[in-house]
Amino acid sequence: MLQQQLTSLLAQTELALSDHQQQQLVQYVELLDKWNKAYNLTSVRDPQEMMVKHIMDSLVVAPHLSGKHYIDVGTGPGLPGIVLAIALPDTQFVLLDSLGKRVRFLMQVKHALGLDNVTAVQSRVEEYQPSVKLDGVLSRAFASLQDMVDWCEHLIDQSGLFLALKGQFPAQELEQLPAGVTLQQDIHLTVPELDAERHLIILSKD
Repeated sequence: MLQQQLTSLLAQTELALSDHQQQQLVQYVELLDKWNKAYNLTSVRDPQEMMVKHIMDSLVVAPHLSGKHYIDVGTGPGLPGIVLAIALPDTQFVLLDSLGKRVRFLMQVKHALGLDNVTAVQSRVEEYQPSVKLDGVLSRAFASLQDMVDWCEHLIDQSGLFLALKGQFPAQELEQLPAGVTLQQDIHLTVPELDAERHLIILSKD
């Protein structure tokens, strides 16, 4: 049932995923549903709803990532990081969260799905020091743009990007950006069967 739903949703996009990748996404939703009952990882309870609100909502970002090393800060149960790692197997993702139960779930997902391109880390973002400078910092429903820049600036070099998944266009947050950070691109995202506005805000250092 979930597999059919995913196939139908993907058909409404230009995303091309292999059968194996689709199976991994379905398995991820099944794991999320199972663990959610005990660990309360997401307020979305229905697996079919998860497929739209979590999986597709994260997947639509994949075509806009061109680097090879990203960090998903405040990843929670792996959104968008796990989904993007499945969609982009040649790209490395560090999934960062401060809560142990979430990181334990991420380790389980990594093992169950065989995701060699995922590193799950339990840490506060301010304290985390990556072993390589990253191409970009991803966040979904994590913090304001200003906080994201303040907390994550040390994770990327001068050419690195901040990529924030937002609902409505965050005009007020953009006005409050610190000096030295510029809006590079606002990408309007269309999520199949989701009746809500979505933007990918890409910020760069001057």
